[in-house]
Amino acid sequence: MLFAFVLRWRRAGRIQREAIAMGWIVLACASFTSPAYAQASIGPRVQRDAKISHSPVIRTNVHQVFIPTTVIDPNGRPIQGLRKNDFRVLEDGIEQDLSNFFVDDGPISIGIILDISGSVRNKVVEARKAVNEFLRLSSPKDEFFLVTFKDQPELVRPFTTKVDDIEADIQAVQPSGWTALYDAMVMGIHQMKRASWNRRVLLVLSDGGDNNSRYTEAEVKNLVREANVRIFSISIQSHTPALDKLSAESGGHGYRVPKLDELSEAIATLSAEAHAEYVLGYTPPQRPQDGKYHVVKVEVPQPPGEPRVHVSWRHGYYGLLE
Repeated sequence: MLFAFVLRWRRAGRIQREAIAMGWIVLACASFTSPAYAQASIGPRVQRDAKISHSPVIRTNVHQVFIPTTVIDPNGRPIQGLRKNDFRVLEDGIEQDLSNFFVDDGPISIGIILDISGSVRNKVVEARKAVNEFLRLSSPKDEFFLVTFKDQPELVRPFTTKVDDIEADIQAVQPSGWTALYDAMVMGIHQMKRASWNRRVLLVLSDGGDNNSRYTEAEVKNLVREANVRIFSISIQSHTPALDKLSAESGGHGYRVPKLDELSEAIATLSAEAHAEYVLGYTPPQRPQDGKYHVVKVEVPQPPGEPRVHVSWRHGYYGLLE
């Protein structure tokens, strides 16, 4: 078989430090720099015809682009043992030569975005168990924050490594109200400014679409493109297309759980995928410094007869703006 299945990954820390020391741009690890992200709060809603400014877009003289990528098999297990030649990367439709390739198993800063609106009242017990299981499956050095949302989002617990505190917070939640999903995601992305680690993930659990946010799906998508945070979401007993799209755009993955008794398995699969990461590096082509967004596509071509794999990657980046 071409693939072997394991969850352990090596060498990331040393290679990543060397990359940063050489002045390369690592899209997966860029940090926010705007003071606008210093507080975990939702600002006044902008007018719909006004120009939206979330933070300085990541625009830089890119010497090297690094794209975080995960590959999982049909059973949801991360695939180990892939080589550089197993991947195909295209930028704006043009194939790129991979000059760097490694795996990353470093610690992660994780934001848990938990729906506690009235519609989850009959699912909250299972949701608590799922989050607790996710915490137990995480790496020892991972850190977490907790945002809950109903009529509006609330930062319940800022970054901590104390898993017991997060579990106690989740145990105390009482579902009620509407669903401000997009506002909660914005708050979570803002909170990531305080992250200790370069690998950053939002875990979003919800049972339905947004019905009470000031931000729109399009606005959140624009913010996701700038944020360099991977989103892994679970739609509980529902299908939330917006979560699927936002997760894919970020390089994460949207999961659908039609039955509550499947939630535990889904969270284990999600945790394994979130912690398993290939990093693909290439030198982008020379182009005018127009600040445009460049679309990236990653493929893992399969020989005839091989099972289909699922590939997740960050879908693009902004170039230099003069």
